[in-house]
Amino acid sequence: QLQASGGGLVQAGGSLRLSCAASGRTFSNYAMGWFRQAPGKEREFVAAIRRNGYNTNYADSVKGRFTISRNNAKNTVYLQMNSLKPEDTAVYYCAQLRYYSDTYYPAAVDVDYWGQGTQVTVSS
Repeated sequence: QLQASGGGLVQAGGSLRLSCAASGRTFSNYAMGWFRQAPGKEREFVAAIRRNGYNTNYADSVKGRFTISRNNAKNTVYLQMNSLKPEDTAVYYCAQLRYYSDTYYPAAVDVDYWGQGTQVTVSS
């Protein structure tokens, strides 16, 4: 089970930190990721992290503004979002990935488990 939290309403330029707590499996065995889905759009990749936390990968649209991290002792993955823009408004989902890649953006088919989603709204 993946439980996401931390979403909310923030002004453009602001920050939010999302958390996703995992239970029911050995968290440190799996790569993790964040996706998002805006109204009327397909779900898209945001960020991924290798199971040991040493490698990360980001969508171009968030590179330099978002940071994914994990604490395997707490079975939690985080997404620190800075310099938020109105176009970042979406429901954000954490995901357990089948694998990690430095060069490939995972798609929905590469996800084994989804969290329930948390709404992020950025006002202009």
